[in-house]
Amino acid sequence: MKALFNLRGISGQIAALVIVSIITLHLIITAAFLLHRSDLLHRSDQAQPSPDRGHGALITAVQLLGAAPAAERQRLSDDIARAFPQLGIGILSVAPTPAGDADALNLHGLQRRLGADYRIVPLAGDDGRRMGIGLPDGMMISASLPMDRPRPPFLGSPWMITLLFAVISVTLLGLWAARALTAPLSSFAKAAESFSLDGAAAPLPERGPEEIRSVARALNRMRERITALIDDRTRMLAAISHDLRTPITRMRLRAEFIEDETYRGRMLDDLDQMRGMLESVLSFLRDGRRLEAMTLTDIASTLQLVADQFADMGRKVSYEGPAHAMATVRPDDLHRAVTNLVENAVRFGAEAVVRLHVAAEFVTIDVEDDGPGISDTQKKDMLEPFVRGDEARNMDEAAGFGLGLSITNAIATAHGGALSLHDRQPHGLIVRLRLPVQQSEPRVA
Repeated sequence: MKALFNLRGISGQIAALVIVSIITLHLIITAAFLLHRSDLLHRSDQAQPSPDRGHGALITAVQLLGAAPAAERQRLSDDIARAFPQLGIGILSVAPTPAGDADALNLHGLQRRLGADYRIVPLAGDDGRRMGIGLPDGMMISASLPMDRPRPPFLGSPWMITLLFAVISVTLLGLWAARALTAPLSSFAKAAESFSLDGAAAPLPERGPEEIRSVARALNRMRERITALIDDRTRMLAAISHDLRTPITRMRLRAEFIEDETYRGRMLDDLDQMRGMLESVLSFLRDGRRLEAMTLTDIASTLQLVADQFADMGRKVSYEGPAHAMATVRPDDLHRAVTNLVENAVRFGAEAVVRLHVAAEFVTIDVEDDGPGISDTQKKDMLEPFVRGDEARNMDEAAGFGLGLSITNAIATAHGGALSLHDRQPHGLIVRLRLPVQQSEPRVA
């Protein structure tokens, strides 16, 4: 019971919302009742409610004639008849004969409001609503009982309008409260999407109900622990790499004294490969923490530059696409991603083609080669770190370390894009890099 009415928790806030909604609904209905049925508050001497039923004008006219001098009543009666013809006011010259019981017309309320000095008797008439009223001095007048005012239709009645207004108000209040309670959950989803290891993303705001604040604090602590864990891993690998450089350098110096050229060359190649592997791993780890700023870049110029650089090294690489194409990207990351793709293409093929297709919302970069390609069962695994194709498993001088595609895939994810592998006919591979033209919010791999 204590937890139910804890206003700092979700359950307490929902309970308070229900209670406030019920009280508000009752207040609205009560106010509408008092405004539209205020006549029910009028009470007679017996403290009983006396609805008007349209008798107010008749009672006023009768009391006015009863208080007027006898000589003025005929003129006053004519004036009232002209002003209120529906009342049928007239002075009777002879005493009328009652045509029935007063209960037939339900005249008790009218008699009670006129008082004991007035006497009411039903009269014969076409509509059955004629009556005679005896004034305090004994003079008789005739009048017609006003017709009851018709009740408004159900949908147009004040009660129905009040009920609809109350339902709409409570519904809007509930929607607003639900949005206020669930807004922190939306911020959790956005924080998870923008989670960054470089500390660029702001911590989750610790506001809202107590349960939401507890979750926000737990997630912020989890982010701190993950960041600390990645930092420790990077520092550990950096230390290992630094420590390994020294023995590798000593081994390289000692290998220079080997007289056999064949063994000396193989030893130096193995040492260079070990050193290159260490540098690649450290580069992969550090680039996962680096977040370059997004800028408007000419992608076509970047692709042409990469193709020219490989052409200068004697590789058959060409660019096909528009001369200029602007998009919001990280220039250095894009250059590195395309370089990795072209490097893989020329490693396993004789020539490569870089194609650019520009659309309204996305740009597509295709890097095609005429190599052996990749089987369908391996395409998904090739995007994982340290995974190499069959041709690269022997770790010869042409092999890589299985990080090129994984780094490119991380760069594509950080841009909100995607990397995919496709077959090229009659043989070869197409690596497709799809990037958005505009960046809506910062992303990390």
